[in-house]
Amino acid sequence: MTDNSNNSTSNLVALIKQEKIFIGLVGILFIIAGLSTPYANIAMWVGFFLAGYSAIANDSIQTIGTFIASNNERPWWMLWLYMGGIFLVTVSISWYLFDGDVSYQRLASKGFDETPSQFNFLQVAAPLFLLILTRLRMPVSTTFLLLSSFATSASSITGVLGKSLSGYFLAFALGFIVWLLVTRTFEKKFSENKASNVWIPIQWITSGTLWAVWLMQDAANIAVYLPRSLSLVQFLVFAGFIFIGLGLLFYLRGDRIQKIVTDKSRVTDIRSATIIDFIYSILLIYKLTISTVPMSTTWVFLGLLAGREIGMSIMGKGFSLGHPLSKVFKMVFKDLGSALFGLFISIILAISINDDVRVELLSIIGF
Repeated sequence: MTDNSNNSTSNLVALIKQEKIFIGLVGILFIIAGLSTPYANIAMWVGFFLAGYSAIANDSIQTIGTFIASNNERPWWMLWLYMGGIFLVTVSISWYLFDGDVSYQRLASKGFDETPSQFNFLQVAAPLFLLILTRLRMPVSTTFLLLSSFATSASSITGVLGKSLSGYFLAFALGFIVWLLVTRTFEKKFSENKASNVWIPIQWITSGTLWAVWLMQDAANIAVYLPRSLSLVQFLVFAGFIFIGLGLLFYLRGDRIQKIVTDKSRVTDIRSATIIDFIYSILLIYKLTISTVPMSTTWVFLGLLAGREIGMSIMGKGFSLGHPLSKVFKMVFKDLGSALFGLFISIILAISINDDVRVELLSIIGF
């Protein structure tokens, strides 16, 4: 009993120390953001560096979360070189095809198409709010939190919101239907039999495809701070920084936000993880092709997981598959609540930064 008590005390002391370091670091970064704001050429890179890590750290659960969870036994550097290599190829293709644009023209949409000529403090500091929410294990939308800070009109925000909401409900419905059908067949067999080695290349190809498609959607959240057409040197800084940041993320095995994934049913099974990634990639490809309006991939991912968990809970009853329905609803509402809280923060930032957006939004809601 004494040993357990001592261990608990030591863990608590270590946790408090970590939190103090984190709070101190964030405080220093807020000061740096404030000092750089008046100087556009410096502020854009400070904002980019902050956004680069915070966005990837929060959004890692969507694309590489299941990949990390089901490959825990493999060296972190192997996973990093694979996903990092796909990142370099994907953004390089966009940079080459679209005249220096690394966002696959997501930033060509009205309201986001102009390179920022000056910055507001809240725009530069927005990634720090995302970093804090990530520390709290909240899967907020980087699209809303970062892009909304640069919106020049309310229609830009409502366009992103509409596409994201439709993505959430589409993903929810698809996840629910698919796992109603596969829980008592595939998932039951998965729980009874060990995965064969043939699943390894299938998962790596599926996860790599998902990662590439996700980058086509969400690279805009990071690149929004930079010129819409990057020079070669600017591109190398952009790509190199994100590549190194990915290495840190894989070394930390997804860090705290990874728990959003590992709390879900059977995501550490390579077969279940592959099915999730495959359906998610299909959804993103569909949303990618219908318009160039940016979209919150976080909302799509949370919708897919919510539908999956409810479907598994209903059909897995009696087979020890899935969580009890009461626990599932608690998880679903917790994740959705985090996403809505992030949306609220995003709107507050947007109306604080841009007077025109504030007037338009207030007129839309009747004020």
